[in-house]
Amino acid sequence: MLGDTWKAAYDAARAVVNPKKISEQMCSGGVGAAVITKKGNMYTGVCIDTDCSLGMCAERNAISTMITNGEFDIKLVAAVNKKGKVLPPCGACREFMMQLKCSSDIEILLDNKGTVVKLKDLMPCSYS
Repeated sequence: MLGDTWKAAYDAARAVVNPKKISEQMCSGGVGAAVITKKGNMYTGVCIDTDCSLGMCAERNAISTMITNGEFDIKLVAAVNKKGKVLPPCGACREFMMQLKCSSDIEILLDNKGTVVKLKDLMPCSYS
């Protein structure tokens, strides 16, 4: 069972999921993510998928918004698809987060059973 903070992150991530076709080469919103910072602020983002692979995952989109707002310390991350299924971050998102301040403490919601893991356990041999 998810605690209140995790439920808020899950609900926020699911709330921004809204698949849209933007153009013949681009769609967005199939996955939503929520990032809660150590200050307690929440930032959300959606995936942006492109035919040429230059899109952005929902997690990195939410983190970019967090950085734009002057925060750099993530407490937890949750990503959800349109069916409400929790998705673990891809390798690119994991590496992106590992290079942030205090990355070893970042908690990741791994599945719908409420399994939570530390980012460092998902990415033991990161570039950083």
